[in-house]
Amino acid sequence: MMLQPRLFFFTLLWLCVSQPLSAANMPANAPPATTQTETQTAAQPIPAAPSVAARAYALMDFHSGDILAQNNADQRMEPASLTKLMTAYAVFKELATGKIKLTDQASISEKAWRTEGSRTFVKVNTKVGLEDLLKGMIVQSGNDATVALAEHAAGSEESFVALMNQHAKEIGMEHSHFTNSTGLPDPELYVTAADMAKLARALIRDFPEYYKWYSVKEFTYNGITQYNRNKLLWRDTGVDGVKTGHTDAAGYCLIASAKHDDMRLISVVLGTESENSRAKESEQLLNYGFRFYETHALYAAGKPLGTARVWKGVSRDLPLGLSEDLYVTVPRGQYKNLTAALEVDMRIIAPASKGERHGAVKVSLGDKVLATRPLVALQDVAQGGWWRRLVDTVKLWFAK
Repeated sequence: MMLQPRLFFFTLLWLCVSQPLSAANMPANAPPATTQTETQTAAQPIPAAPSVAARAYALMDFHSGDILAQNNADQRMEPASLTKLMTAYAVFKELATGKIKLTDQASISEKAWRTEGSRTFVKVNTKVGLEDLLKGMIVQSGNDATVALAEHAAGSEESFVALMNQHAKEIGMEHSHFTNSTGLPDPELYVTAADMAKLARALIRDFPEYYKWYSVKEFTYNGITQYNRNKLLWRDTGVDGVKTGHTDAAGYCLIASAKHDDMRLISVVLGTESENSRAKESEQLLNYGFRFYETHALYAAGKPLGTARVWKGVSRDLPLGLSEDLYVTVPRGQYKNLTAALEVDMRIIAPASKGERHGAVKVSLGDKVLATRPLVALQDVAQGGWWRRLVDTVKLWFAK
């Protein structure tokens, strides 16, 4: 259920002959609008993020996508086995399209079997179910299982890497590049902390049915039990993922995600000195975010925020809203000080199509704009008859 913020004003940019925003057009349960001159409580400063012993880090709110703390978040870094998060995302995409199935039996090639590093201990020239391979990659970080998944999904690891980079671009990972499915060192394999937070967010959002495997603490295959290296799964009941990584060059890395009540955070720490350090630094970041911030769902997608005047249409009214749910993250205690403003196109002439942009909604805290989202038409409005078009043409002429 979407909550409504305490809005101090709604501003509309209309033609002088347009109808004003009426109470019936306001979001459900919104408080009465007031003027911009009304006194607001000043936003209180919050403490700086804790000192994090990592080469790079980022803390993101899952719902809003806001970065709450960061350092060197856009600096290129080696991902080590964090790469497997993109491998998983690409495999989940192939499962979603039906090109492959969890019940598939994947052939274990000699290349997969010989892949160095952490292993699930699959046997060459055998067939293994995809679900076992996924758990071997996610829980055990098995490089052999990872290469087998890539080969099954795309025919070869090289073709699969092309899928990985394609999906990275779609997610908005502008500063990352993948050259293999496992994270084994390569000069052209690099990511950033901010990009990996985006990836973790996309994986949790798009594939909740598979994300549950990231909280599995142990997995047994071929008679060998191995434990998830994410120590936070044992320390904090709110942590339910995501992935560890380590090479000598990359250091110890961890992407962690935790949920407390309705708030979920994602932390990324890259290049710490030890397993204990990556867990400690991640825990610090998560605790900081939960202690000093809160996230609120403001408006639901597809729900009218206002009704615009449409000219020359079969209807005079065009409901406007958002194409995606709108969340904002604010310092704790500042929710009541949020303000919002609608900016609506001054002239909308039929035909109008559902999904077309006709303005924007801006949410601010004091002088800082927290979120800007396009206002889109929530339905079609066809062109009206000749009389309606003639009358509105005259009205628009006088409006000039």
